[in-house]
Amino acid sequence: MNDALQKLTVILDLSDSIQDQKSKARAYMLRAEIGIEENYNSFNPTEIESYLRRAKQIQEEINDSLGLGYNHVLRALTATRNTSYSNADKHFSDAEVVFDKYHSTDDINKLKYYRGLFYLSQGINSRAIERFENSLPINDPYQPNYLRAKVHLNLAKAYRNIKEYANAKLNAETALKIANSYGFPIIKLQSSKIISDTYAALDDVKSAYKYQSLYLKVKDSIYNQASIQSVAEANASFDNEFQKRHILELERQYDDSTQKGKRNKLTSILSSALLIIISLLTISLYRNNQIKVKTNNLLLKKNSELQLAKDNAEKAMKAKAQFLSTVTHELRTPLYAVTGLTHLLLEENPSESQKEHLKSLKFSGDYLLTFINDILQVNKIEARKLAVEKAPLNLKKILNDVVNSLTQTSKENNNKIVLNIDKGIPEKLVGDYLKMSQVFINLISNALKFTKNGVVEISAKILEEDETQQHIQFEIKDNGIGISQAMQENIFDSFSQGSVQINRKYGGTGLGLTIVKSLLELLESDIQLESKLGEGSTFRFPLILEKLEPETANTTEAPNEEKTDLKNRKFKVLLVEDNKINQVITKKIIAKQNMTCDIADDGYQAIDYARSNRYDFILMDIHMPGISGVEATKEIRKFDVSTPIIALTAISLDDNKGDFLKDGFNEVISKPFDPEIFYKKISNILT
Repeated sequence: MNDALQKLTVILDLSDSIQDQKSKARAYMLRAEIGIEENYNSFNPTEIESYLRRAKQIQEEINDSLGLGYNHVLRALTATRNTSYSNADKHFSDAEVVFDKYHSTDDINKLKYYRGLFYLSQGINSRAIERFENSLPINDPYQPNYLRAKVHLNLAKAYRNIKEYANAKLNAETALKIANSYGFPIIKLQSSKIISDTYAALDDVKSAYKYQSLYLKVKDSIYNQASIQSVAEANASFDNEFQKRHILELERQYDDSTQKGKRNKLTSILSSALLIIISLLTISLYRNNQIKVKTNNLLLKKNSELQLAKDNAEKAMKAKAQFLSTVTHELRTPLYAVTGLTHLLLEENPSESQKEHLKSLKFSGDYLLTFINDILQVNKIEARKLAVEKAPLNLKKILNDVVNSLTQTSKENNNKIVLNIDKGIPEKLVGDYLKMSQVFINLISNALKFTKNGVVEISAKILEEDETQQHIQFEIKDNGIGISQAMQENIFDSFSQGSVQINRKYGGTGLGLTIVKSLLELLESDIQLESKLGEGSTFRFPLILEKLEPETANTTEAPNEEKTDLKNRKFKVLLVEDNKINQVITKKIIAKQNMTCDIADDGYQAIDYARSNRYDFILMDIHMPGISGVEATKEIRKFDVSTPIIALTAISLDDNKGDFLKDGFNEVISKPFDPEIFYKKISNILT
């Protein structure tokens, strides 16, 4: 303490010799700060106010805004020590305005620390802890280590006050370590006392006694008579020096010529120093520029390498997507023949033995079609070919329809399906009907497949809502075989089913959960899994669905389910198909409904037929040699805008129903198709 006061006197001497008013003001403020933190003598706010007032006068003369801000901080601390909390709060606010204006991060952090002292003095420990912790890292050009030690010491005090002894001990130990390193006896004294108290509170008597001994030892070294006398003399010396300087400064005001000479001398010194600094900065900037050039060249090289790697990865991904698209498309064409012929043979009264074989063939065809559809779906998601389509939907109907469609599957394993829908969910919401249906079908069918003689529970619960949206959490829970902890990490990866044994026993493509996760990501949601081997699994995910306006909800009606009896009307159809087997199959399926058809082998022939004849509707294959079905449709629409044209296609990666409708088609039916769905779509178009 006495060393600090002596050095402040030296600072005042140097400030006077070079007329550095800012340093002089800083010296007065440091003296005030020492007085605020004085632990040897009684707190004297009158003396502190005199130092701060003198510092403020200088700061206002030289327009030192940041200095004035810090002056407010010290006045706030003085008011805090004097229990004048309203004045303290006002000074803190004034300081905060100054520091925010100049974006002075270091000063803002110090202000947080001093605010912490303000709250600590009032016993508001939680707010004090928050301010102290937010003040770190704390920097100061004069006393960085001291302030850092003080932050940890006061954190220890606050944590001790709320009986969080572990945190109190940790911060006190940090403060003690800094105090030992840099020689801060008061901090060493207080931190050793807190550590002793916390060990005592934690019933560690041995450690408590150890730090109590350290506390007493430090206390004796600080508060011996010689130390107290030394500090008192240093205080008196500085205070006397302060008074003398105040008188001398009044006398100096009459000696303008001497002051001007000193200023000229100072200007000369500063100019020389400035030239040296500028020279050093020039050299430093040159070296930094050289380093910057080398760094930029290295970054450009690395950036080129990364760009090349990115381009190669995109090409590989595009090639893979195109390959899978081509493969799935080519598989659909012969599969159409398999499923179509199987359907026709089943309707021609086969014998019982033939019927069993045909059912097995149909099952295998349906399984293969599901696999192809899954691959195409994953491929479309990876290629970002899917978009979210929002339209009015009935959530309760979607869930009931999915459950009804899986009734037979549940019976095969003797399972029970339980559906719980929150009563607060309205009849109509806005969302993506198709993607939501795919998610529910995949998850519920998965649960049914891996559960036997059990229960699959589907629930929809409102988490929160406002005037425009409902946040609904869906849960599909089963008590089936469960999933091991090790397999839960990659269960959502493509072709992952847990193990080879599970794949052999239960079958499946291993793509269902991959599709679910990808679709939910498109819907801005995420799926969570809870499972234990042998006890079942729970899949949980949230969806935010928009509410319909009351008028819209009332006028939105369910689609008309009434079918048109196609057999009672003799429709004439143009079938455009280049594959001979597909021609035969599609013609027979059409004939089952008493419809007649002409067959065009390619797009050019289709245009001629459409121009020369009148058809009730046209079935148009898309991928044909020569002119494609899309181009043929565009040509037909030039002279015929009314005849319904249905795209009948083995859909590929680039095919999109929305694009087909823009090109003049009325509907899209993907091959291979279920004849019943085929009849229904035609019925809807022709009614």
